[in-house]
Amino acid sequence: MLLIKLFFSFIQVGLFSVGGGYAAIPLIQEQIVGIHKLMTLEEFSDLITVAEMTPGPISINSATFVGMRVAGVPGVLLCTIGCIIPSFCICLILAHFYYKYRTVSGVQVVLGAMRPAVVALIASAGASILMLGLFQAELQDIILKDIRIVEAAIFIVALILLRKLKINAVTIILGSGVAGVILYALMGKIE
Repeated sequence: MLLIKLFFSFIQVGLFSVGGGYAAIPLIQEQIVGIHKLMTLEEFSDLITVAEMTPGPISINSATFVGMRVAGVPGVLLCTIGCIIPSFCICLILAHFYYKYRTVSGVQVVLGAMRPAVVALIASAGASILMLGLFQAELQDIILKDIRIVEAAIFIVALILLRKLKINAVTIILGSGVAGVILYALMGKIE
């Protein structure tokens, strides 16, 4: 029963995550944390962190990690396949029609109309990750006094390094990880 639940949850994620992997994060969170309660919010936050750092699409990585965490190797297979199948089928169908009708002006209008929705989904995923990182809570549950100072400081420094000094994102990610380990070791929070 659990495997079927996982499979259909990730089919829904794959079907409705228009705009790429980051747009899938709120959908995965809703399925895994909200509806089925297979993970806590903190476990999900850790999962997304690992999924972002590993090579490959974040939605596929997340599906793989959720599957392994919840149901082992069968969960990995079903979650990953469930996440891939809708995109694969939709891409095949859309590619066929796009190449057949790409010169029709209505096609360009539809694609242009979808862009704001994709941007909104990606912004929602970014806000969700930021709230999990800074407050360990969802947007509606944040309390300003509960801000995690170390994470906020690393975020601000990383943002300045990325936007103002144009330092490579990989260097910033690695540096942030090292800074987090050092700061938490100094504070005695790493065991």
